[in-house]
Amino acid sequence: MTEAAELPPAPEQARDVFGDRFTDAVRYAELLAEAGVQRGLIGPREVPRLWERHLLNCAVLSEVVPEGVTVCDVGSGAGLPGIPLALVREDIKITLLEPLLRRTTFLTEVVELLGLDHVTVVRGRAEEVMGKLPPVHVVTARAVAPLDRLATWGIPLLRPYGEMLALKGDTAEEELKSAATALSKLGAVGTSILHVGEGVVDPLSTVVRVEVGESPGGVRFAAKRAKAARTGRTRRRR
Repeated sequence: MTEAAELPPAPEQARDVFGDRFTDAVRYAELLAEAGVQRGLIGPREVPRLWERHLLNCAVLSEVVPEGVTVCDVGSGAGLPGIPLALVREDIKITLLEPLLRRTTFLTEVVELLGLDHVTVVRGRAEEVMGKLPPVHVVTARAVAPLDRLATWGIPLLRPYGEMLALKGDTAEEELKSAATALSKLGAVGTSILHVGEGVVDPLSTVVRVEVGESPGGVRFAAKRAKAARTGRTRRRR
């Protein structure tokens, strides 16, 4: 039996969540089950639970993403949560940020195949693209790193008064407490734990929200961001 054959049918909730993009969501699931497994982007054991644990779990993040914003999905990997979010929210512009070539190649293929014109794939690390990419309203992430480390990568990419939305599991509350000092130094002004996906996923998806003030990244990154911006302007003039 092939990995593709192990992919279960889409649950009824998927039709409601993805709407007009349901067919594209099915194709994405098939790509994950086939090319995603073959290229080592997801483990074969994840195929039977792709819908509940991955696609729907990520798509419901849309419940807490404001309308018409710009989003950077840090460490996008195989496109989670960025691509499910893009499928349900064509009003937002999403950058899938990923350092590994084999993953960005896959992401580019998916974006082109599904016609996701509001999605851009960028190869690089968060610390490398600061000042090169326009600051965004929202940073998303899933299974990238512990919250304190993730914040050092994601928060500096935000616009003033933006927010980071990190999909987490049972450790969310513990991670948030452990990261409190680091978040404060990075300019966070508010944190909360949200549960989304009522009637869609069980258990609900857990989201850690970190809101920043006028200096995302804090004092340390303000100078770095300004230097990167000056370097970018110099290169453009040349």
